[in-house]
Amino acid sequence: MNTLTSPDVAAVLHHLQAAAEHSETHPTPWTLPNSFSASSAQDRADALQADYMPVSRSGCHLLYALARASRPEVIVEFGASYGLSTLHLAAAVADNGTGHVYTTEMSAVKIAALQESLRRSGLDDVVTILPGDALETLKTVDGPIGMILLDGWKDLCLPVLRMLEKDLKPGALVIADDTTFESMADYLAYVQEAENGYVSVPFPVEDGMEISCRV
Repeated sequence: MNTLTSPDVAAVLHHLQAAAEHSETHPTPWTLPNSFSASSAQDRADALQADYMPVSRSGCHLLYALARASRPEVIVEFGASYGLSTLHLAAAVADNGTGHVYTTEMSAVKIAALQESLRRSGLDDVVTILPGDALETLKTVDGPIGMILLDGWKDLCLPVLRMLEKDLKPGALVIADDTTFESMADYLAYVQEAENGYVSVPFPVEDGMEISCRV
């Protein structure tokens, strides 16, 4: 069984992928009072509310496969955006017949769009959207956590992981997207240092992924 190929889910994914490709070729202009990197996470989210910033197609398929294989009861996603990765994780949970996805997002526009996509795809019952600052909202998620996807603001990926570490089950998978970005250097240094409790390998999808197993 592969829910990704069901008519309702496939239609929503096709729409989102087409919109994401259009977003990449027609980037949305934004204006902030200070430099972008120095702005608050909420300012950045509001400024880029029309930008899809998706996980790549191959990356999404990898997420589905990893979630199907590991059968996590709790999946945490840091940074949903318009939900391409969220839908793939949700489809895996639905096909596993067990588990739940907790995803975070700061943009009200993106949250509304994701809610509609989940409703149209019939996957809304396996996903909980946590609006607001992930460093606060993720404190409400009960472990043990079997899988984490880190795809929010890159300077926050390591703080989010460190906050959730106490709730990771042995063998949990931690996947970080966009690992070719310079801003992911501290994160990569952390998970690649064996004494921090991970076996970590890079995976060659678009913009890079790092797959780490909690050991």
